[in-house]
Amino acid sequence: MSLNQSMQQLKDRLKASDRMPVVFLGHGSPMNAIEDNSYSRSWKRLGETLPRPQAILVVSAHWMTEGTTLVDVSALPRTIHDFYGFPPQLFAQQYPAPGAPDMAREVKTLLASHHVQGDDTWGLDHGAWSVLTWLYPGHDVPVFQLSIDMRASFDHHVQIGRDLAELRDKGVLILGS
Repeated sequence: MSLNQSMQQLKDRLKASDRMPVVFLGHGSPMNAIEDNSYSRSWKRLGETLPRPQAILVVSAHWMTEGTTLVDVSALPRTIHDFYGFPPQLFAQQYPAPGAPDMAREVKTLLASHHVQGDDTWGLDHGAWSVLTWLYPGHDVPVFQLSIDMRASFDHHVQIGRDLAELRDKGVLILGS
């Protein structure tokens, strides 16, 4: 099957939607996930104003890979506490949103020319869940992550962004953190 045929199948499977935004939020301290502060209140207000996505694709600076790009294909991504030295309340925080394995596999197909591989071991790092806790507190929007290949060029990453852009017309919110 050609890349164009794969892309057309992806377009046919997803429901058309109004164009979803691309959002970048600097997540800052993991404590923002449990504190009532200007950041958490801003994220909560933003979540109340964003259109409701069919899925969320997160690109977090905390999932760095070398020589490959991975997409999380797990059905229930685990909450990763990828930090230390914080209070137990933060480590108790969970974000039990469903994954989007079918969507992730489609993204893998969409990005085949970039040699993207599926992964079911990662989950949601705090760059994802600390922000999503406030944006979508109901944990009811499917979420999956895409890694950043530290060896790849800037142009490589820009092309991945271009290839993913059409997902925005199919109800996928792209969140950078």
